[in-house]
Amino acid sequence: MSKNKPLILVTNDDGITSPGIRVLVETMQEIGEVVVVAPDSPQSGMGHAITIGEVIRVNEEHLFEGVKAFSCSGTPADCVKIAKSEVLKGRKLDLVVSGINHGANTSISVLYSGTMSAAIEGAVEGIPAIGFSLCEYGWDADFSHVKKYVQIITEKVLENGLPKEIALNVNFPMKQDEPIKGIKVCRQARARWQEEFDKRNDPMGRTYYWMAGQFKNLDKGVDNDVWAIDNNYVAVVPTQFDLSAYHAVNIINEWGL
Repeated sequence: MSKNKPLILVTNDDGITSPGIRVLVETMQEIGEVVVVAPDSPQSGMGHAITIGEVIRVNEEHLFEGVKAFSCSGTPADCVKIAKSEVLKGRKLDLVVSGINHGANTSISVLYSGTMSAAIEGAVEGIPAIGFSLCEYGWDADFSHVKKYVQIITEKVLENGLPKEIALNVNFPMKQDEPIKGIKVCRQARARWQEEFDKRNDPMGRTYYWMAGQFKNLDKGVDNDVWAIDNNYVAVVPTQFDLSAYHAVNIINEWGL
């Protein structure tokens, strides 16, 4: 492997055996030296959780030809932390890529997403990072139409870098009869999940719940990620971990606290 090739960490939240991560690994192999550290089981919806009350186990796996790969018992954020501090100790990472997720991570879903939390953890560590998601939940999803866009976006990030503490949230529309129209750099849509809980009883008479719900898009704009996906564009949203509501600081200060 050429010393000039970038060192790329690949991770995800669907688990190290998911079809999406295999597509991402294969694409990254065309760009740089790849190391995989990913959860040993699905971690969807984990958000930015980290493991603090249990041990974290890391095992080498032989899943990708020519690529060092490790499964991790922790969360997606754990994977990035342990990759940087232990697996790649002493080596400088040039890029963290997470995905390709089976399912959308547009709008408010970024808060719950393990895929994006891994990417944002990269940004926390000062490493350029990208989270990739396909708006198709099936395990047998077709990723063939997104490979070239994964490569284009990745190469642009490596060439230009990213602003400090920023990760890109990239969502792809599912494969359709017509080709993707292009890439839109946009904002996160204003939307929310309206939860519903299916209440049931187990054989012992104890109550349990299945959480379901519907995605409610409250945003009528044409410059957001949901609009882009609905109109067959790749949506790219620069994302940060600073959740401060700067516009509200003066309002709260007027309370006289």
